[in-house]
Amino acid sequence: MSDNAPWHVRPSAPSLWANTATPLRAFPALQGSAQADIVIIGAGYTGLSAAHHLAASGLEPIVLEANQPGWGASGRNGGVITAKFRLSFPAIAAAHGRQMARRMYEIAHEAVDIVSELVDQFGIESAALTRSGQVKAAHNHETLRYAVTEAQWLKAELGDSTMSVLSADQVREETGSSGFVGGVLNGGSGGIHPLNYLHGLAEGVAAAGMRIHAQTPALRLRREGSGVVVETPTGIVTARQAIIATNSYSDLTGATRAYQNTLIPFRSAIIATEKLSPNLAASVMPTRRTYTETKRMMRWFRMVDDRVIFGGRGAFGKQDSPAAFRALHKAMTGIFPQLADVPLAYRWSGLVAMTLDSVPHVGRVDDRVLLAMGYNGAGVAMSSLMGRYLAAFARGETPDVGLLDAARMRRVPFYPLREPAMRMVAGWYQFLDAIGR
Repeated sequence: MSDNAPWHVRPSAPSLWANTATPLRAFPALQGSAQADIVIIGAGYTGLSAAHHLAASGLEPIVLEANQPGWGASGRNGGVITAKFRLSFPAIAAAHGRQMARRMYEIAHEAVDIVSELVDQFGIESAALTRSGQVKAAHNHETLRYAVTEAQWLKAELGDSTMSVLSADQVREETGSSGFVGGVLNGGSGGIHPLNYLHGLAEGVAAAGMRIHAQTPALRLRREGSGVVVETPTGIVTARQAIIATNSYSDLTGATRAYQNTLIPFRSAIIATEKLSPNLAASVMPTRRTYTETKRMMRWFRMVDDRVIFGGRGAFGKQDSPAAFRALHKAMTGIFPQLADVPLAYRWSGLVAMTLDSVPHVGRVDDRVLLAMGYNGAGVAMSSLMGRYLAAFARGETPDVGLLDAARMRRVPFYPLREPAMRMVAGWYQFLDAIGR
């Protein structure tokens, strides 16, 4: 059961979510041999949602996790829930037609709805799910026009009723910042405690009798007979089908490493302040929605328990970047000067899985292996939905997943050069943001 590549992964950096999470039962490592209908590699939102929906279909899944459930992106993200893709709906319509844009719009909203369904079904009150909406705040008039045009297109072409245009004064009232010229409110978005949501899913899946094995990296996946065999350091699993649900962390174990070159890992960093005083807390993001900017190197922010959480893209490499955290703090105090003297309590980061076509993918690799990955920084809701679609594919169905079909997934050319290439792109975007373009 050995593998030349190291499988051990270090614990994630302490985060606000980890320090405020509800306890999670200890899941044992796999010992010996096991059989199941479906073996799922990865115990994040995708894998646990898939396990739940498979069991609801009468199938028996088993979930293997290299570390602990929620160690990867599911436990590190900002907890923002949005009905969107990195690729805008007008862009989808221009390239693929309005019917496809409508289907993708439906999928995006189905993803947000399934989070509410799972929270209700498993009684995950600690997830603190809100559906209060998200404000996209424009930093100049050009980006405001683009955001307003997109909102008007969604209403006219797809019948969207969740978007409303905000003036500069309204954005200031929403955010507590005078640094924006206007914005758009998306009433269908929300926020969540991402790790408590994950813990609730894991507890619900386990309570229903499904097997989850932590500290069980999938070293090797092979096809054998009419099924698959997954080898781990301490045992093997035999199943009819396998699901790959490892996303940006697919390179950690041998069984999933082959899928990493379909993704471009982009490190996302997050900082969280100490709790604000009552007066200061009342002046910052008083409507308690989630918020994003219109800059190319987008930053997002929200308030949780009177703390400001501020995140953004732009870091690279395998480790946390002190420079990225300093840049985030500078950006945060640029938007909210009143936070200049507020100490930071937490800082952490994780990998975002970007794809060449800016959408995630789900479906069959072949008759025995399925996958879902590539959420492009908007995965809390979408990965929860992908679990439902994976269960449908495993049952032999062919759900309409629009542009998300795994058959459309492309490998990244010149993969070893991905990090320097992304640095060049990010540097260009930062320059354009700096000059107000």
